Amino acid sequence: MKSSIYVFTAILGCALPLHADEITCASCEMQGSLRGDYAHHKDSHKLRIEGAGNNSEAYREDVEGTNFTVSIAHLPAGKYTIDIGETETVYLSPGERVFAVSAGATTLASNYDILATAGSAHKVTKIEGTVDHEDDSIGGALTLTFTARTGIAKFNTIEIKDASGAPVVSFNASDFADPYTAAANQAPVIPGPEIWKDPSQPINARADDLIRRMSLAEKVAQLQNDAPGILRLNLPAYNYWNEALHGVANDGIATVFPEPIGGAATWDPELLHQEGHVIGVEGRAKFNEYASRHNGDSKWWDGLTFWTPNINIFRDPRWGRGQETYGEDPFLTGTLAVPFIKGIQGDDPKYMLAMACAKHYAVHNGPESQRHRFNATPPERDLYETYLPQFEMAVREGHVGGVMGAYSALNGVPDCANSFLLTDLLRKQWGFDGYVVSDCGAIGDIWSRHHYVKTPEEAAADAVKAGCDLCCGGDYQALVRAVQQGLITEKEIDQALSYTLWTRFKLGLFDPPDDCPYSKIGLDQNDTPQSRALALKIAEESIVLLKNDGLLPLDRSKIKRIAVIGPNGRSTSMLHGNYSGTARQPISILNGIRQVAGSNIEVTFAMGCPVTIRTERGIAPWSRQDNDTTRPVAELNAEALSNAANADLIIYVGGITSAQEGEEFDRDSIELPEVQEKLIETLHATGKPMIMVNCSGSAMALPWEATNLPTILQAWYPGEEGGLAVGEILFGDANPSGHLPVTFYVSTADLPDLTNYSMSNRTYRYFKGQPLYAFGHGLSYTKFDFSPGKSSKTIHVKDTVKISFMVKNSGNRDGDEVAQVYFRHINSSVPQPKLALCGFERVNVKRGESAKVTMEIPAERLRFWSTEKKQYVIELGQYEFLIGEASDDIRLKLPMTVAAE
Repeated sequence: MKSSIYVFTAILGCALPLHADEITCASCEMQGSLRGDYAHHKDSHKLRIEGAGNNSEAYREDVEGTNFTVSIAHLPAGKYTIDIGETETVYLSPGERVFAVSAGATTLASNYDILATAGSAHKVTKIEGTVDHEDDSIGGALTLTFTARTGIAKFNTIEIKDASGAPVVSFNASDFADPYTAAANQAPVIPGPEIWKDPSQPINARADDLIRRMSLAEKVAQLQNDAPGILRLNLPAYNYWNEALHGVANDGIATVFPEPIGGAATWDPELLHQEGHVIGVEGRAKFNEYASRHNGDSKWWDGLTFWTPNINIFRDPRWGRGQETYGEDPFLTGTLAVPFIKGIQGDDPKYMLAMACAKHYAVHNGPESQRHRFNATPPERDLYETYLPQFEMAVREGHVGGVMGAYSALNGVPDCANSFLLTDLLRKQWGFDGYVVSDCGAIGDIWSRHHYVKTPEEAAADAVKAGCDLCCGGDYQALVRAVQQGLITEKEIDQALSYTLWTRFKLGLFDPPDDCPYSKIGLDQNDTPQSRALALKIAEESIVLLKNDGLLPLDRSKIKRIAVIGPNGRSTSMLHGNYSGTARQPISILNGIRQVAGSNIEVTFAMGCPVTIRTERGIAPWSRQDNDTTRPVAELNAEALSNAANADLIIYVGGITSAQEGEEFDRDSIELPEVQEKLIETLHATGKPMIMVNCSGSAMALPWEATNLPTILQAWYPGEEGGLAVGEILFGDANPSGHLPVTFYVSTADLPDLTNYSMSNRTYRYFKGQPLYAFGHGLSYTKFDFSPGKSSKTIHVKDTVKISFMVKNSGNRDGDEVAQVYFRHINSSVPQPKLALCGFERVNVKRGESAKVTMEIPAERLRFWSTEKKQYVIELGQYEFLIGEASDDIRLKLPMTVAAE
């Protein structure tokens, strides 16, 4: 081994001969890089690699690049076996990193996907092959070539064995660490008291004291999501990456609430606050339990920094992640996000229960296939009037602890290196004082996919200087080298680390348990009967009655047999949606109907057809426990028709699932899958009364169903109690009260190009056509009437107007109404939305009674962005406030004049 020479060459041709016992990195000014945890102290490193045995240290780092070679000189002629060790620690899904490896003319791997091969992250796999090597004087050195197909090629370890199986060459990526990392690892000696451990000191002073005790390499290591412990400082390890979109995710049993788009359909800020509080409590319980058994350390999915909520605008129903949002309107989104954030973070004046993070800042919603390189170029007014307001609300009103930068670029500048977004707007204008984190792998995108800069060092330096404090992934390891290259100063790194460590101080992680009121929350507060009752309440309020020709509510005395048909009928995986925890006892829609129907009604089930028969990338296999996908569609159809023929009523439970829409893949169309359309038409032809329950995380085009079926319910992905909620709505035990937070279009043809970020002809504010079901739409089993009250006729630009009106329940059932207030500007000097939401209130009104609704609407909500003045303005003149049950169902029109002070 010591007689061999190794050369690591990247795409730009930088090369250096390296001896195995004295290896240095040759990655200067090139597109290959050492990344990972080389700066960590080995005795405190926490990365767990499955399958590495006692050699986990070898997988701490990797060498990566779009195209690079590793040459091994002076190997004697002969047959050799090559083993290349690989583990995935950055990417989350198969297909994100695919590369080829060859040894001379021999292909070792043509399209190697670590995650697809290993089955999960942090698991070792091997690329293996045999080559016949001639003497160097004939064919040259043995050369391994790594070529990226998708993402970035890499290796962790390389071992070459001779014909007898004896290793002759063996080295790890960590062997390429630069000599100057030794200096970067030199820890300072700081005398005096450890102020950072003193809870009586201000957080800034404590953070500064802790930072000054770290070496440069330690500081850099703390700027990645999986921050290692520092034993000599007694600093615990902490993983910042945790998810809690609609319940604590990926960490065992937890309360699973409806997907956020369903939560938005409640139009109920107080319920969202309660949900956030449950998430904070359950997350704290899980953290406390784990940290107490691991010397204060946390691991992936056990931290208290939740990367939620997703408050991007759902501008196009094809976007796969729209299910994670609160819909298409910035005011509704912000108004729901603020209480959710406050619920997670708690109300203690000193400590946070847990910490929320608004994402993905800022102009980000598809296409998913291009998200790592996409450049959004929205019109200036759309940027300020649609894509930014909800983030401003989260900061100014919600005091959110974190903000996540998006993968994409805005007007040519990657979001995570965009000082306009991260510093000028976020900190200087909005007063944000929390931490900024990159989306996972976004820092690497800055150089490798956006090609905004040429090297990993430049990308890391630009991101930190722009205001991205924490990196999800290991790309900030390049900061050590960036300091040496003069691209960034250690002081700038200290500033980013100060914002990052602020989170842990604010969560009380360095303070005595008796000081923090949340430190004693235990697992007995996880998944309680009260939290499950809340999940049921939110599911009940989220369900939207789209159409009802009098078939609902069902009369138990008139029904003997119900045929529940459809691929989502008995599914429990559908209930969970995406980014969820695991419900202890999820109630499918089939079981919910059976439970509510009672013992005197027979409820049969037939799947009828699969969700879809499409198999393109992104369509995941359906869960075998929910559906029998092994049977032919014709056989499934026949069973469904047989059940329908013997039933008094058909309840079709279909739609899609989070396998048809989600992270990394969008929908091509918004129509119901054809296999379901055909079955529904066949079932309808039986002449039996038929109800459709549609499950989806986005708007569906259902024109045939809207014309031909008497009743349609939109149930979203309704969480662990969703099936029971659907049953209660169907039988009238709960009165439907959900309202759409998105527009339901007639067809995909109504939609502009997904890559066009102009809001023209998008959402209820700008759509020129006729929707199938309008934003705000939602029916009830009772009837509400609106009548005017006393309201001001004039408002000044810095004032708040009070609008009062009466809502009367003139039907025969108690119920909730969501009173919605929109505005429009009459004769504006610039184009304006047709109408725009500016207030709403959910009000419970008993049958025959009336309720007075009073809303206070600041004039600021009437603002628009002036491209001339480069600021928000409130134009003087005549306005109308439009009050009703939906954006297309206006009951009252109140004139209003906006005057100068």
